[in-house]
Amino acid sequence: MEAISPAYGLQLVKKWSGSDSFSGSILSSMRSSGGKFKINRIYVGKTNSSVELSDDPGWKTKFQEDFEKRFYIPHLSDFYDDVTPIPSTFCLKSRRPVIEDFADGYPSDEKWNGYINNNDRVLLKVIHYSSPTSAGAECIDDPDCSWVEKWVHRAGPREEIYFKPEEVAAAIVTCGGLCPGLNDVIRQIVITLEIYGVKKIEGIRFGYHGFSDKGIPNILLSRKVVDNIHLAGGSLLGVSREVPNVGQIVDNLQERGINMLFVLGGNGPHAGADAIHNECLKRQMKVAVVGVPKTIDNDILMMDKTFGFDTAVEAAQRAINSAYIEARSAYRGIGLVKLMGRDSGFIAMHASLSSGQVDICLIPEVPFQLHGEHGVLTHLKYLLQKKGSAVICVSEGAGKNLLENNNVTDAYGNFMFKDIGVHIQQETKKFFKDAGVPADMKYIDPTYMIRACRANASDGILCTVLGQNAVHGAFAGYSGITVGICNTHYVYLPIPEVISYPKQVDPNSRMWHRCLTSTGQPDFI
Repeated sequence: MEAISPAYGLQLVKKWSGSDSFSGSILSSMRSSGGKFKINRIYVGKTNSSVELSDDPGWKTKFQEDFEKRFYIPHLSDFYDDVTPIPSTFCLKSRRPVIEDFADGYPSDEKWNGYINNNDRVLLKVIHYSSPTSAGAECIDDPDCSWVEKWVHRAGPREEIYFKPEEVAAAIVTCGGLCPGLNDVIRQIVITLEIYGVKKIEGIRFGYHGFSDKGIPNILLSRKVVDNIHLAGGSLLGVSREVPNVGQIVDNLQERGINMLFVLGGNGPHAGADAIHNECLKRQMKVAVVGVPKTIDNDILMMDKTFGFDTAVEAAQRAINSAYIEARSAYRGIGLVKLMGRDSGFIAMHASLSSGQVDICLIPEVPFQLHGEHGVLTHLKYLLQKKGSAVICVSEGAGKNLLENNNVTDAYGNFMFKDIGVHIQQETKKFFKDAGVPADMKYIDPTYMIRACRANASDGILCTVLGQNAVHGAFAGYSGITVGICNTHYVYLPIPEVISYPKQVDPNSRMWHRCLTSTGQPDFI
């Protein structure tokens, strides 16, 4: 297996920063030797950085040191000598009004133990695999799966902050497509900013487009404005897939005196946020740029899940159940549901696993064939003979090998796929017609119904904590970071490390094996 550079991340960083260098995932170059894999080199961080393993007894220490460098989160004090901390204005033991002079212990006379120490860390990986053949094993360290601890920064309020609340002008922008929970995050960012004592909060309309179009007025935000927005889906601020003009955006921030920017978006908008962070540093602007990962596909690296995912899986149940009822109610009925997931099949996998009604689950990470002795259509014919009906769940990015590439790209440079759901529908109808066998096909695409949903309870909690921790991170003086949940704990991560490429379903993971056990499907190759 050759070490490869994740082209997706390279494209993103090139697009927004104009640079050929990027932070990638940890990759390994291996060669087969006597039935075993021998690791020659571990590639860590940027493409010009590596940790040699050959005959180096101290490789594990070097690996950890390099990891710590890559996952160090940028702080304003790293770049500016005149940045000094002040006591935090965030303390839930007191609700005193914000005043300018709080050097004598404001806002509470008693010490509050609700702060996070800057040295707190969260373990990124918790499973110590004992064998490379263990399901889901990530044995990138050596052939014996040696344990290497990987610690990342714990999120939360700090005892000292680096912005005076009365001097803060904050802006919030939502980018990309709609996702359940956007309003929840906006609401919590505003509420937490006000608890710190911030009075100037703006909402940028329609994504990055709102920075460049002077005809689009911003929204002044306060708790009164956002108090009930979480009760509806969509985004109060609107969304757009506009590719950011970084220089123009930073000009805009400078003109308006904005020194905190919160970017809600996926891999593309996060690449833009990182470029904005770097441009601010280049211009010596003390601006905290903090991302909140927003993707319904759950494809952000190193995070347990992203907000909107649980709601999407729950909403997908209704579509799958409708397809099941339609299929069961028809003579030799087939229900086909297409769900979101252009590069990652997490929604389809989790929806199939939780519904218990799906017979075939098709995702981008696992190749399949429609025709042939072991194809999907042959298995579908068997299911109709055995059960009388069948339900198929497919990710939008599945089966790329079956569709002709139209070379059309979206605003972020991603290829626009042809509709795999329509393709399967047409091929299935043709297959059974040519075979002279009746089949009643029902196709459901609930994409936009799911994206526009209000966040469910699980996502509501996640959005609340993410929004709060984004503000805590900005006041703590961090910039160029994003906030996420890792092993049930909330963490801060450097943006370049989470946008290298999309997180994908591991076909050897226990979760995918569980899905296969539930559906009972064979390999379609």
